[in-house]
Amino acid sequence: MSTRPTIHYLATRPDGTVPPTSGLPAEYEGWSSISVPTVNIADHLGGTVDHPTPGKPWYDETHFSYFRTYTRPGELLERVAWPARLWVVEPLGETGNWGGKHYPYWVLCHRLRVVEEAEPWHAFGHRGKQTLATLAQLPDLAAEWAAEWAADPERTRRIYAPWKKRVDATHALDWWAFFRAQYSRREAARETAEKLALAAVELAVADATDEAASAIRLRARCLIAGQLLFDRIRNGEYEQEVRGYLLGAALSKPQPALA
Repeated sequence: MSTRPTIHYLATRPDGTVPPTSGLPAEYEGWSSISVPTVNIADHLGGTVDHPTPGKPWYDETHFSYFRTYTRPGELLERVAWPARLWVVEPLGETGNWGGKHYPYWVLCHRLRVVEEAEPWHAFGHRGKQTLATLAQLPDLAAEWAAEWAADPERTRRIYAPWKKRVDATHALDWWAFFRAQYSRREAARETAEKLALAAVELAVADATDEAASAIRLRARCLIAGQLLFDRIRNGEYEQEVRGYLLGAALSKPQPALA
């Protein structure tokens, strides 16, 4: 029986440079002032690159000591902030990680071949295209939701209240979405998508009441989780019910899952 070949991904900043491997958070903006070495992967497309400052194999707390590649693209954003560029690479020579039991999707190396640039949606896993499409729609959707609250707060409150109650009662976000993202190695993708979803609705909720803004933010978080994990929350009547709440079932205009 044939097996699907393993693809190794490497995430970089938009300019093609590799971020620090440890010691600095992904969103740290003052990294360049600390003189952390880096490599511009875009300059090596189609070729081979050696690490400029190889560290000890493989647990090393210095800022840049190895190339960190991923076999599960949904975790690519755990140390690189969005937007990012993705590359298909081939680790060469000795490889390792911080312990296969805990980090089976990492392959660390000091030398690699840069095969090609990958489409950015891969950073969100198998549902990346649908997730990015939904994020692009969210500003307009949030404006519609805010308009519903402004036009008839009482009616909208009556619609949202039972939906929110079921989201809380089923733990659709804090259990189902959280743990399914972990099991499918999309935890970094979920965290990033949620942050992007909240940012996408901020303009729409700027003039909304606190109640309306809270409801719209929750709906945005649920919707993006439902799209990202649509293929992971699916089996059985109860799971489909939970997925429906994430996608906005029972609200005035539920959002269908993108194909």
